[in-house]
Amino acid sequence: MNIHPSQRSRFLFFLSALLVLCFMLLSTAKAGNIVAVRSWPSEDNSRVTIEHDGTILYRHFLLPNPSRLVMDLREAPLNDVLKSLEGRIQPNDPFIKSARVAQFDKETVRLVFDLRQPVSPQVFLLDPVGQYQRRLVLDVYPKNSRKTAAVSSRPAKRTSTHSARPSSSTKVSSGPVSLNRRVTIAIDPGHGGEDSGALGYNGSKEKDVVLSIARRLKRIVESQPNMRVLMTRNADFFVPLGNRPKKARAAKADLFISIHADAATSSSAHGSSVFILSEKGASSATARTLANRENASDLIGGVNIKHQDSQVASVLVDMSVSGQIKQSMKLANGVLKEMEKINSLHKSHVEQAAFAVLKSPDIPSILVETAFISNPEEEAKLNSASHQEAIANAIMNGIKAYFAQNPPRAK
Repeated sequence: MNIHPSQRSRFLFFLSALLVLCFMLLSTAKAGNIVAVRSWPSEDNSRVTIEHDGTILYRHFLLPNPSRLVMDLREAPLNDVLKSLEGRIQPNDPFIKSARVAQFDKETVRLVFDLRQPVSPQVFLLDPVGQYQRRLVLDVYPKNSRKTAAVSSRPAKRTSTHSARPSSSTKVSSGPVSLNRRVTIAIDPGHGGEDSGALGYNGSKEKDVVLSIARRLKRIVESQPNMRVLMTRNADFFVPLGNRPKKARAAKADLFISIHADAATSSSAHGSSVFILSEKGASSATARTLANRENASDLIGGVNIKHQDSQVASVLVDMSVSGQIKQSMKLANGVLKEMEKINSLHKSHVEQAAFAVLKSPDIPSILVETAFISNPEEEAKLNSASHQEAIANAIMNGIKAYFAQNPPRAK
């Protein structure tokens, strides 16, 4: 086909202009100023988060002898925030020993992570959500790890070492429950790491409050004969929602108890609640809203969708949960009855909704909203050592009441 010279010139002009425009847009998109860096070590993996306000090009690779992980960032200026990553690596990090940040060439900043052991890294990007801008996430897992859950096997003790003394009405009920075998209680402190959860009226973070309550509950449970504890997290790091019941199932847990602190737009909302899973939809609009908010934790905490385990997400399709829901209701009623002794109730009955963390087909599972952290009076109580102890004792009493009527089956 013959093209007139004038048409060819016009075509080449427009093509050149288009290429220049694309280059300008690409250059603009690449620019990404680093606005925050964070480090979150845990026994399962270590996470490093690089928050930025643009688009960052990156690559990563491993080097042996000694073990190092290298990450190159292109078109990301080396600023004081990124340089501060060197001081963010925590001494208790089981995977990353230290970090070094330097300008590698004109266009590249190089991050070198000195490793304590061979690792399998995952690097992925997260879109802006909540309070966060774009995030580049590095998750470091142990190489060839089976990722088994850690369960405390501490010998049972009958004494309490905490100095806080709750009122007599909130102490653990006298007399142990007679158990025909050792049982495992999975305690799940909500949120963690990047995901702060609800923020209190005066700035308290849900993730901190519920972890403190969970640690108290762990100590109380372990003081009972024939009881041990699995903590889905024991420090400030994020655990994806699907991994929480997965850990419980790996540990063959007998009960799963997720601990949270509620929030509402009105600071006058108050009271404790207990929730279980629903097969047929939420029991109320409030329960549905709460479940949707809690289930959004993966977006905020940050999950690598490409490597997300689909086992827990699909388990309800393969197995009936009607038996689990029936047993969960018994446990929930017992805990709600005990919570009423230490705080007003937001609803006088157990509610149901599709909470992701409650989707274990074979483990009675409940979610306890201890109080409204958005209510200034309840926020103050949630930060009180004595009230945290009272909450832990109330949950323990509910557990004991459940086992008294429902002895654990032989494994």
